[in-house]
Amino acid sequence: MISCQRHLFDVPDDVAYLNCAFTSPLLKKAEEAGYDALQNKKRPWSIASQDFFTNAETVRSLFAQVVGCSANNVAIIPSVSYGIALAARNLAMLQGQSIVVLEDQFPSNIYSWKRLAAENQAHVVTVKRPKNLDWASAVLANINAETSIVAVAHCHWTDGTLIDLIKIGEKCRSIGAALVVDGTQSLGALPFSITDIRPDFLITTAHKWLLGPYNYGFCYIDAKWLDGVPLEENWMNRAGSEDFSQLVNYCDEYQDGARRFDMGEVSNFILAPVAIAALTQLLQWGVAEIAESLQVKIKTVATRAAELGLSVPHASACAPHMIGITLPDNFNDGLAAALAQNKVYVSFRSKSIRIAPHLHNTDEDVDKLFSVLNRFV
Repeated sequence: MISCQRHLFDVPDDVAYLNCAFTSPLLKKAEEAGYDALQNKKRPWSIASQDFFTNAETVRSLFAQVVGCSANNVAIIPSVSYGIALAARNLAMLQGQSIVVLEDQFPSNIYSWKRLAAENQAHVVTVKRPKNLDWASAVLANINAETSIVAVAHCHWTDGTLIDLIKIGEKCRSIGAALVVDGTQSLGALPFSITDIRPDFLITTAHKWLLGPYNYGFCYIDAKWLDGVPLEENWMNRAGSEDFSQLVNYCDEYQDGARRFDMGEVSNFILAPVAIAALTQLLQWGVAEIAESLQVKIKTVATRAAELGLSVPHASACAPHMIGITLPDNFNDGLAAALAQNKVYVSFRSKSIRIAPHLHNTDEDVDKLFSVLNRFV
């Protein structure tokens, strides 16, 4: 298990930041990398043409290690909505087919599917939240011969309840449906195996559990889709673009693998170094080790919440890194203000208080959370 790593973050002692699912604090190493990158941009004569590609390949390779795939299958994107739109552009649908999603799914993983369904006279099937929190069984019950796409997450973003993607992936393959996974609230804190789950597309942003910058993310694309159509036709995703002297000799061929799907200006001299520093540290810790360490904190939160008579998911349904505490309908409306006043930072999502710690958190941070909750029960 990993000991507290607060010294690697710039989190003051009087702040209990339990909100990594909102956005993570930045590592000091990542801050330094960003500062150095800004200095280089101040002096652009220090930037060489090969620098437009070097950072992109480094960060692509690092993310590939996180999920256990080839860097050739990783595209660099600006947001989850971009990645979902990319998947929607390349996944075919027929009239009458369906797309399966979860109730209260994050909107970035909804709107493109609604458009795709409407354009093809298809429909979106929403899986209701199961009372026993067995999302996998509920999803499987809604997959049938009409299903073209299943677009879900590894855990639900509002409360951290788990979704068994191995079972869902097996079902999708058995009927020829595509599996699209939003890994925003899991990758970096919950182990993910491309080999075991075998998604068609796996999409995430960097600024949450990957500890990286905002407006930066990644998209794993299975080999069967690597000849697909990108969302934008930028100069860097074309073959031979490393030779600036030949850029006006327009090329119809793309860069190898998922690079054809990269966003424009993929090099991003400011954000890429921040992401590299964050991913490097994350890999040094190990995702499995991060999950094991955070699970201790989550179990403590669950136990203490239950002692107050508050509802939490049962342990088998709960992700190791985040949990939703469900509040009764008559709960005092002043809780959010009281938490903020005491410098306790969490998120209110749907009917839950979402608790999302990371390695910077201490036992005292959890104590501060419950010292406020105690006053409202």
